[in-house]
Amino acid sequence: MNFLFLNSASRGWGGNEQSIILTAEILAARHQVVFAYREEEIGSHVAFPKYRLPFLFEGDLYTIAGLAAIVRRHHIDVIIPSKRKDYAIAGIVSRLCDIVNIIWLGARRELKNNRINRLVYRSLADGMIVNAQRIKEALTIGGLVQEQNIKVLYRGINSTVLDRYRISPRQERGTTMVITAMGRLDKNKSHDLLLQGFARFLNLRPGIEARLQILGEGNERARLEQLIGELGIGERVRLRGFVSDPYPDLAESDVFAMTSESEGLSIALLEAMYLGNAPVSTFAGGGVTEIITDGQNGLLFNYGDYIALANHFMKLYLEPEWRRQIGKSAHTSVSERYSANRIEQEIVAFCSEIKANRHQ
Repeated sequence: MNFLFLNSASRGWGGNEQSIILTAEILAARHQVVFAYREEEIGSHVAFPKYRLPFLFEGDLYTIAGLAAIVRRHHIDVIIPSKRKDYAIAGIVSRLCDIVNIIWLGARRELKNNRINRLVYRSLADGMIVNAQRIKEALTIGGLVQEQNIKVLYRGINSTVLDRYRISPRQERGTTMVITAMGRLDKNKSHDLLLQGFARFLNLRPGIEARLQILGEGNERARLEQLIGELGIGERVRLRGFVSDPYPDLAESDVFAMTSESEGLSIALLEAMYLGNAPVSTFAGGGVTEIITDGQNGLLFNYGDYIALANHFMKLYLEPEWRRQIGKSAHTSVSERYSANRIEQEIVAFCSEIKANRHQ
C-alpha cells in the first residue's frame, strides 16, 4: 500500500509532528511512503521521499495541484492529513484522484454537526485515525462521524532508538530527584501549573533535593520566567529550550510531569514512561487514562490542582523504591502496547477496509 502523509505545521516541531513522522517511518519499512510539508523544520526530520509545498489555505490551488501530481507519480492509495488546514486540501485531492482520505486527529475535539464540518469530515473524508478512545467518543457525539469510520490507533514509539538510552536497573540515578516536562511553552501545556506545584512541593519541608527541567520553546517563555522569579525557585528550575535529542535527559530523569489541559496521548509521555520515568499527569481530556492506571504505573490529578501535584511529587520523593517500581511498571505498560509491528498491522488493516468499502 502506498501512503502520502501531509503536515502543514508552521509553528515548528511538536508532538503531533513527531507522532505522524514516526508512524510514517514504521510504515516505510514495508510500504511506499511519501511526505508533503510546509516548513523545512518539519521536513528535515524526514528520511523518505518528501515534497515541500506552500499550504497557504484550504483552497490553495497550487498545493492541490502539486499533491495531485505526487499522488499520480507515486501511485498513492491513501492520503493522511494531520493538521486542520490539511483536511480540506487532502479531501479535495482524494476526490480528484479517486483515493482514500484518512484524517489524522491527535487531540480531543467535539465537532458541531454543521455544513462545513459535514463537508470536511464526512463528504471529503473516508475515515479518521485518533489516538485515544475518549477522542473517538467525543467525535461520535451528534452523529457527524460514524463510529465504524474511526480507528483508535495507539501510535508507536521508536523502541529501537529508546533502548540505546535505557538505564540498567543496576545503575543508580542521582540522589536528587529530577522532574522533567517536555513540550511547547504554550498555554495548553500549562507549565505555570507545573511551576506552582513544584514550588509548593519544595516548601512542604526543608532540605528537599529536587530539580525541575522543562524541555521546549514557545511564546510563554517570558511569562514563565517571570513566574519562576516570583516563586523564588530560579535555582531549582531550568527552561532548557528546544532540545533536538531529549532522550539522554529523559533517561536520567526520575519523574515525568504532564500538566496539559487537553491532550490526545502525548508521545513525550510515552517515551518518558518507556525510559523508566514515574509519570505524573493531569487527566488531560481523558485519553491518558487509557495508558496510566492511577497508583500502579503513574499518578493522576485534576487539571488546576497544584496542591495534589505537589503531594504526588512529595510521595515519590519520600518513597524512592516505590517511585522506581512505578517507573518499571510504566515501561512495561508502554512496551506491551506500542510496538511498531502492531502499529503497522492495525493502520494497514484499517486503511484496507476503508478502501474496500469505498469502492464497493
